Amino acid sequence: MGTPVLVGHFDPESADAPVAAHHGDPLREQRTLLTAAGLVDRSHRGVLALTGPERLSFLHNLTTQHLTDLADGQGTRTLVLSPHGHIEHELWVSELDGTLFADVEPGTVDAVTAFLTKMRFFTQVEIKPVEYAVHSLVGPGALAAAGRLGVAVPAAPDVLPVPEPKFHTGAVPPRPTTVYALTPLPGGGFVRRHALGDVPVLDLVLPRESAAQTLASLELPPAGLWAYEALRAAAQQARVGVDTDHRTLPSEVDLTAAAVHLEKGCYRGQETVARVHHLGRPPRALRLLHLDGIATDELPARGTEIRADGRTVGFIGTAARHVELGPIALAVLKRNISGDTPLTAGESTAAIDPD
Repeated sequence: MGTPVLVGHFDPESADAPVAAHHGDPLREQRTLLTAAGLVDRSHRGVLALTGPERLSFLHNLTTQHLTDLADGQGTRTLVLSPHGHIEHELWVSELDGTLFADVEPGTVDAVTAFLTKMRFFTQVEIKPVEYAVHSLVGPGALAAAGRLGVAVPAAPDVLPVPEPKFHTGAVPPRPTTVYALTPLPGGGFVRRHALGDVPVLDLVLPRESAAQTLASLELPPAGLWAYEALRAAAQQARVGVDTDHRTLPSEVDLTAAAVHLEKGCYRGQETVARVHHLGRPPRALRLLHLDGIATDELPARGTEIRADGRTVGFIGTAARHVELGPIALAVLKRNISGDTPLTAGESTAAIDPD
């Protein structure tokens, strides 16, 4: 497989600018991901490595997930919160052969590394960015295509149900709420399995120096990040820093099951997480919107205010053109906004998805 020509690019100011938005036909690329399999370059995600005997307990004490029992060959997701419980960073962590890898949102690896280093004190852990890249094999044919890598495909994620609100401990076992099985690759790196709704995804986390050779062995067509993001939006999976703002709580964007352990010990922001879970629903909620696309061909920009009856009730996060659903967007709205409330986002009218 030759090096594809990157025809579609993001705005240079976008954190997604380093990778291709599309390779010439974004809707066809999206259809490929929905019906067959394609390869999405997500190598702009930053990767850091934590080593040392206290790496798991160190991150366990700082973040929302239960990590002390994360076994070799397992991964999960965890959040760094502000003291008031607002999301600052999301880390996809993967424990493999004595190293805890963490891949983070584009443009945030230096900030995450600096925060963790500042909090290290006398803990026996070393933290540093590493030259690894994330590429995602996406589609119903992804599992079969992964056979060309010569390794077993990881098992599907193991997700615990979110416990009902209660006032005593013991509802959630002392393990991560979501566990991703990892498969090491012969040339270095590993495979991690998850999904965008019903569409399987295999993340290949690879050393940059050997990534091209590994990817070429798959012999799959490339798909741009626009296609991946459209599937993610349709699956109502929030992306931290895109579908969140400075005051977003984990429960507002459905990240509790994926990344928050409700019965673990103290961490920054835990009081707010516990209070919202036990005493009431969060003030806002993630919603999928359908956009009319009549008044303008332009999708609303991230951060565009959503208004109802002349008042601001939320903001746009990810906006995309879905090959089947048409123009859609993920939005964080006030929870009391009903599904039949007329909404506007910039020049577009919007309706909450009835499902």
